[in-house]
Amino acid sequence: MQKGKLIIFSAPSGAGKTTIVKHLLKQDFGLEFSISATSRAPRHTETNGVDYYFLSPDEFQRKVKADEFLEWEEVYKGTCYGTLKSEVERIREQGKHVIFDVDVVGGLNIKKYYGKEALAVFVQPPSIEELRNRLVGRSTDSAEVIDKRVEKAQYELSFAPKFDLVLVSEELRVTLANAEKLVTDFINEK
Repeated sequence: MQKGKLIIFSAPSGAGKTTIVKHLLKQDFGLEFSISATSRAPRHTETNGVDYYFLSPDEFQRKVKADEFLEWEEVYKGTCYGTLKSEVERIREQGKHVIFDVDVVGGLNIKKYYGKEALAVFVQPPSIEELRNRLVGRSTDSAEVIDKRVEKAQYELSFAPKFDLVLVSEELRVTLANAEKLVTDFINEK
């Protein structure tokens, strides 16, 4: 059985990558979501082992020291996110394609590790103003957190040229159709 390929979606928070990834998982592409690990507490809508593997900060650091992460980063002070090597290989060994919803630096690290076996897609918001509106509309973060996310997004946008493809997240229907085409083309590539 041939090992699955990797499809990486990275974006600033609020650009729409999670919506895109959830849509793609409902299509018949043989995709399985790579669940990231995090040292932060779950939000009220999140489930351990479904949205993230929620680890204590100590547990997370033990796994870092044991080289169990493909990539990891302290995204915000005291809050780490990472991709467990065991999670990726578990999916690939089943012949399924792994789909990622990860931050920009993590996405580039996975791409570097897997090379041509991975497609790295940067999801770009139409504008910083629209990104702020989306974050406010989610009603999950305080104004202070939103300001931090917008500031970080401005920095993350500078990474777009390092990705294989840039997908502008404007009108949802068009964005989802474009994402489906990117995935189909990559999976069918020999």
